[in-house]
Amino acid sequence: MLKEQVEQALGVIRPQLQADGGDIELVGVDETSGVVKVKLTGACGSCPMSQMTLKSGVERVLKEVVPGVTSVESA
Repeated sequence: MLKEQVEQALGVIRPQLQADGGDIELVGVDETSGVVKVKLTGACGSCPMSQMTLKSGVERVLKEVVPGVTSVESA
């Protein structure tokens, strides 16, 4: 259930990343700990600001939208 909610939330975030030439892939969700693993691709994968995007953008949105998400990590 958590994985489906994360996928839906990433669908909302994805267009913003694609506008900058990047994208995001869901690698996995640990239902027990609430840790979400994602991979930033395209321009976002090699961007020096990718960790800030991951924590300040993706993690913040997922925590707000999906109850149970505790953190987002790069895979």
